[in-house]
Amino acid sequence: MKFRTPDSQLRQGSSNALSVWAMAVSGLCLAIAAAITIGQDRGTPISPNQEILSAQDLSTAFRTIAKETFPGIVAIETRGIAVESTGGGLNLEDFFKSDPQFEKFFKQNPNLRPKSDSQPKRKVVPQGQGSGFIIDTEGHILTNNHVVEDAELITVRLSDGREYEAKLIGTDPRSDVAVIKIEEEGLEPIPLGNSDETQVGDIVLAFGSPFGLELTMTQGIISAKGRGPGINEREDYLQTDAAINPGNSGGPLVNLRGEIIGINTAISSRSGGYDGVGFSIPINMAKWAADQIMESGSVRRAYIGVVIQPINNALANQLGLHVNEGAIVSQIIPNSPSDKAGLETGDVILNLNGRSVGGTRELQGIVEQLSVDKSYPMEVFRNGKKKKLTITMAEMPSTLSLTSGDEGDSPERQEETESYNAESLGLNVQDLTDDLAEQFGYPESASGVIISSVEADGVAGRNGLQVGELIEKVGQKKIGSLEDFQAAMKDADLDKGVLMLVRRGNFTRFLVIKSDAR
Repeated sequence: MKFRTPDSQLRQGSSNALSVWAMAVSGLCLAIAAAITIGQDRGTPISPNQEILSAQDLSTAFRTIAKETFPGIVAIETRGIAVESTGGGLNLEDFFKSDPQFEKFFKQNPNLRPKSDSQPKRKVVPQGQGSGFIIDTEGHILTNNHVVEDAELITVRLSDGREYEAKLIGTDPRSDVAVIKIEEEGLEPIPLGNSDETQVGDIVLAFGSPFGLELTMTQGIISAKGRGPGINEREDYLQTDAAINPGNSGGPLVNLRGEIIGINTAISSRSGGYDGVGFSIPINMAKWAADQIMESGSVRRAYIGVVIQPINNALANQLGLHVNEGAIVSQIIPNSPSDKAGLETGDVILNLNGRSVGGTRELQGIVEQLSVDKSYPMEVFRNGKKKKLTITMAEMPSTLSLTSGDEGDSPERQEETESYNAESLGLNVQDLTDDLAEQFGYPESASGVIISSVEADGVAGRNGLQVGELIEKVGQKKIGSLEDFQAAMKDADLDKGVLMLVRRGNFTRFLVIKSDAR
């Protein structure tokens, strides 16, 4: 089942308002200039001229969008899963803890400490609130996963006050998208736009129920695209300064054509409320996930099994590439599609299935929407040359994650082994033994030299190298011993920078080590 555009009758006012909106946007700046140069006393009313009428047209356009959008907006209330808990009556221990004299008494006489009621009680998690929007006449509603996650009861309220118990169709926690459904006829869905066409500076309107205040609209612009603040696994957010607050989650971000271009999801705030930075899931990403949820109840993603880094300025200079030209492979998961295709650590993925890769999030977006079990052409940059590969997609495991191992103690305490002092770097390294590999959580297949000490003010320390990390590559040379490391460092130019592949626990990353790092 796919998203459907609403019947033309439901949106006939939009086509009539298009010319008004176009004129209003262009006239807004003229109106501001007119207000400055009108030359009248502050106490004298300004006579309506074309510029002011154009500004009024913009207000009329906002009214039109609000009138046609509100019927498709819903307020969502949830009640959490009922759980077993102990207690439920007066907790005597907590009561007595409020008095330090009683607490001192019970510490001296532990056998006399009062016991709390340990009988299991039913407890309902407090009610939650959010927003959503109708996407078809069959009653499907799009919202955020975190709005309905773990909900035992989902109540949907329409703009006219009608309430329904909604059914959860499915969720995608990786992108924070969820689909719920109500049974009702005559619903008014909101048309979906194309978020790829959205540009920085576009005027947008955010709808929802901030702080439970239903049928609220705020206005702003698209501040940035392609944001990844680390809120969810899959991110490519639109950033907006339209006011978004708690309760707006799941509501739509709408353009001046009355089309949804995003799902309001999160804010960056020091106050806990609106600070001018909000994030919305692009509707194209949400549509892809929602289509699968409505067809099968879940989202099936392809993956290639690599850990990647963006090409920043330092890496670009080392590799002879441009910033954000491709994504560099810092780790390959064993037996993954990348491993089977012959990808190597240090390869830069430039192109996949005929699409250029302009960074890590762009590569993720290309990969996840390819077909599982199907093969695609890939172009990589390896050792200064381009190389063509063929890779077969696999389904992303639901439990896919990498966790770092414990840092453990300093390796020089473990055993006496030969150590090499790299004075120019300000560190000591030694061969990786079985005991050290076990202590620092490195797999049996790991190879390299382990850092046994780092001078805080040395080159290594200033570049972020730490005790216990494993240096696996220097430049394009794989490191398997102290001799390999010494040979690789002989020709190293720290003024220009030395590329290193460094592992800590289960994670690897590329660093450019430079003498002038601060």
